[in-house]
Amino acid sequence: MKTIQIFDPARCCSTGVCGVDVDQQLVDFSADVEWARQQGAQVERFNLAQQPMTFAENAVVKNLLERSGAEALPLILVDGEVALAGRYPTRTELARWAGISKPVIEIKPAGGCCGGSSCCC
Repeated sequence: MKTIQIFDPARCCSTGVCGVDVDQQLVDFSADVEWARQQGAQVERFNLAQQPMTFAENAVVKNLLERSGAEALPLILVDGEVALAGRYPTRTELARWAGISKPVIEIKPAGGCCGGSSCCC
């Protein structure tokens, strides 16, 4: 199975649930990463604020940051090669890169749940 490395921008955490503002995109992506791991995918995440040397020691990441700046993050490498930059991948993309053949169910925010007139909480 291939190795997927995710180089996150500088954040206090990778889950999106820290601080005052919850980043739903990060919450969903963290769930996708956990799903991929449960399917056997090898996924590593690195945070620029917490692991800056990992960014500096990886030639691909270092070169991209020198050319494009931190706006290129998140950066996703699959077996050391750039697969995606500037946004987080979907669950489908993670599954394809990892070689997961199990059907993929994408997480979609429910329109009426806690976002409409009624709440399911």
